[in-house]
Amino acid sequence: MRDPGGAFLPAADVGDGRNPRVVALGGGHGLHASLSALRRVTENLTAVVTVADDGGSSGRLRRELGVLPPGDLRMALAALCGDDEWGHTWSEVVQHRFRSEGELHGHAVGNLLIVALWELLGDSVAGLDWVGRLLGAHGRVLPMSSIPLDIMAEVAGVDPDRPDEITTVRGQVACAGTRGQVRSVSLIPPDPPASPQAVKAVAEADWVVFGPGSWFTSVLPHLKVPELAAGLIATPARRVVVLNLSPQRGETEGFAAHTYLEVLVEHAPRLTIDAVLADAASVDDVAALERAADKLGARLVLARVAVDDGSPRHDPARLAAAFADVFRGETGVSR
Repeated sequence: MRDPGGAFLPAADVGDGRNPRVVALGGGHGLHASLSALRRVTENLTAVVTVADDGGSSGRLRRELGVLPPGDLRMALAALCGDDEWGHTWSEVVQHRFRSEGELHGHAVGNLLIVALWELLGDSVAGLDWVGRLLGAHGRVLPMSSIPLDIMAEVAGVDPDRPDEITTVRGQVACAGTRGQVRSVSLIPPDPPASPQAVKAVAEADWVVFGPGSWFTSVLPHLKVPELAAGLIATPARRVVVLNLSPQRGETEGFAAHTYLEVLVEHAPRLTIDAVLADAASVDDVAALERAADKLGARLVLARVAVDDGSPRHDPARLAAAFADVFRGETGVSR
């Protein structure tokens, strides 16, 4: 197994030299974290990415050109770049944002590159594949749907004086930045077409990874695309949920570790999970988390996966080692 500057774990560390087919679901920084770790564990890696972003450079391109929002797709591609000079350089290039007083201000280079290939090729998946080849990406990036989507959330307590009042909020940026607490999400349109390649990848996977990431705007939307949701339930692949290290203001403020799983059940009651991976130091009530995992049919794996500086960020090497343990079926707890 290749190891350019530590890009992959030795084959023996993955278990019997096995190279599992892994599909990771999500978007934004959370998916970037899981992909940065997973590319060290397997060479058969596919990211299935949310396409509901309506802010920043992605939102501007989406509104002006009618394309899928490219930002989360770009971040996933950057995460799949290797640790050698080529990978570092291209990761920095696609993530680079212009700073100016003009129209280019805030646009990411990778967003413009992706959209240019979409216009030239007329195919969103083919365009992403071409960018992946240019970057030397260790895996493939696919949109979860073939059309741009909007997220609609039911939010409690938008008005602090009416904490029990439910308000409907539309748009990923608005949902992520709400002053209230998100209760549930849905998509507009309500029955969007899934990316056929994403459905195929899920059906052929050995493992499907949910999270970490913005729970309501990056992780759960995959379960609201009917064909993709059906595939996630029917796949023979095993499923692992990676929990966030800390709550996110608005979306998951006040969440305990077990709350993420309870919300997952509410949005996909037929979904079963094989493993729940959490940072040992981030779980206050292990017993409650074990009970929530058990309801999903999952074993709980606690590991040290956070960086040492106290910030809520996953360490790629530690998370990679934890994924390797999960894929081998190990359940040891390290604190």
